[in-house]
Amino acid sequence: MQGTDGHVVAEGLTRHFGTIEAVAGIDLLMRPGEVFGFLGPNGAGKSTTVRMLTTLLRPTSGRAWVAGHDIVAEADAVRRSIGVALQDAAIDPLMTGRELLALQAVLHGIPSSASRGRGQTLLEMVGLTGAADRRVGTYSGGMRRRLDLALSLIHEPQVLFLDEPTTGLDPNSRFALWDEVRKLNRERGTTVFLTTQYMEEADTLAGRVAIIDGGRIVAEGTPEQLKAQVGVPTLQIVIGHGEDSLGAESILMRFGEPAPAPAGAVAVRLEGGASAIASVVRALDEAKVPVEALDLHMPTLDDVFQEATGRRLEGAAESQPLEQAPNPQP
Repeated sequence: MQGTDGHVVAEGLTRHFGTIEAVAGIDLLMRPGEVFGFLGPNGAGKSTTVRMLTTLLRPTSGRAWVAGHDIVAEADAVRRSIGVALQDAAIDPLMTGRELLALQAVLHGIPSSASRGRGQTLLEMVGLTGAADRRVGTYSGGMRRRLDLALSLIHEPQVLFLDEPTTGLDPNSRFALWDEVRKLNRERGTTVFLTTQYMEEADTLAGRVAIIDGGRIVAEGTPEQLKAQVGVPTLQIVIGHGEDSLGAESILMRFGEPAPAPAGAVAVRLEGGASAIASVVRALDEAKVPVEALDLHMPTLDDVFQEATGRRLEGAAESQPLEQAPNPQP
């Protein structure tokens, strides 16, 4: 299938390094104008896949098209159509942000008359106008990532590849970069292929997600679809110290099936989700069951990964603390 139905298409794509199969026959169909999340732990095959799709690495077998061009037979056309921000991008620390943008424009054959205005627009977009004439060696990690994003956009690519763009960034820098990606997709319609090991990043930015593990795609769909396949939310409550939990259990069972819970707590798979909490709290209050804390655990992409592989994603919290809640009111 040639890449006419989507900006990124892959069929049976593999890559071997000796006896190691880093990517094991993946199929992808990424639609124009979407943000597509490629989620998985370190070593899953994310970066290898991106390097093949961006013509930096030749596939062992299979085929792929980006912006309608074959990644092997039409590699030059692919490169003209894409922007790439890799984890290990080399940026000259002695040049300024403005100089690097001008150099990137020259490399893409953009006339200086057009590149100056385009460079200034990109500096404004990524919030670096105040630092444009400083040497990049003085930039923070977040500023470097934003500059790398601007560099990848100087030639107005059809498809933007972001390979773990926020790894190692502090939360504020991460959120700032998320805002730039959203704006880019919303205002310019740029198609974005985002690889990440962060569940929240994929859940927040991507309209569709493919989860890769061991070089194979183990789940694919919208975040909502994937989480719905795992199951309904779980409501967990902690009752007053010394209280009998049987009363709480009997009430909770009216609202769904029982779920595993730690000592001192009871839990139920709450069919109505957040909208049913008020009814549960009201029933507990009417039965005079004292509640010290409650927590509604919504299925996450980490739950999807665990369901598909039997493991948690690296760095994913095994559990979240219960939210403290006042005694329920009718």
